[in-house]
Amino acid sequence: MTSALELHQVSKTYGSGANEVHALREVELVVERGELVAVMGPSGSGKSTLLTIAGSLEESTNGEVLVDGIDLATVSRSDRAKLRRRSIGYVFQDFNLLPGLTALENVTLPLELDGVRAKDARAPGLTALEELDVAEHADRYPDELSGGERQRVAIARAIVGERGLLLADEPTGALDSVNGDAVMRLLRAATQRGVAGVVVTHEAHLASWADRVVFLRDGHIVDQTNAPPGPESLLLAADRR
Repeated sequence: MTSALELHQVSKTYGSGANEVHALREVELVVERGELVAVMGPSGSGKSTLLTIAGSLEESTNGEVLVDGIDLATVSRSDRAKLRRRSIGYVFQDFNLLPGLTALENVTLPLELDGVRAKDARAPGLTALEELDVAEHADRYPDELSGGERQRVAIARAIVGERGLLLADEPTGALDSVNGDAVMRLLRAATQRGVAGVVVTHEAHLASWADRVVFLRDGHIVDQTNAPPGPESLLLAADRR
C-alpha cells in the first residue's frame, strides 16, 4: 500500500548569498496511514516549513515529496490545489476560519470549492462536526464560539470528506491544557480511522499522544522515537539534542 506522505532528501532554501537560509536539509520522512507523527524542535528548526511543503503550500528547493504516491513536482499548480482540497487537511495555529461564514459553511467550503453542491456538502459537513461534538453550533459564526469550539470546527474542516492526510501546525497553541489534550485526542481518533497525521508541537506531553516523535534541529531530523514515551522521556530526549 502506498504511504500517505513521503519526503525524500527534501531541502528548502530561502534567499541567496549572504541572506541564504537553509530551513530544511535533506529530510527523510515517511508517514503511513493510521499513524500520528509529532514533530518537535526549537524555534527556527524548520517544523512549519516541513508542514507547508508536505501540504503543497510551498515547494521544496530539492528532493521529492509524494502524497498518496503522487510526486508533487510532476503535477500542475491547479492539480496541486485539487489534491489539497481532496486529500490534505490543514489545521492552522490561528484556526483560519472565515468570519462571515457559519461553522458548517466553513467546514463545507473545501467540498464546495471542489465542485460539490452546497446541498450535498451539508451532510458530510455535519458528520464532521458531530464527530467533534460541535454540531449544535453549526449555524453559529466563529466570533460566537469559544477558542476550543473554533479549534474543533477547524479540525472538522480539515477532516471533512475522504482526506487521508491531516497536517496540524501547533493546533493547541491557543488552548488551555484540558482543551489541548482534547484536540490531540481528536487527532488520535482521526488516525484510528486510517487518516495519517503530522502535528507540529513544542509541548512534550502533547507529543506523547503520537506513535512517533521526530526531532528537528537546524533543518535536520536529528532523532526520532518510534514508541510513545511519557512526557518526561520526551523532555530528556529534547534536552539532549
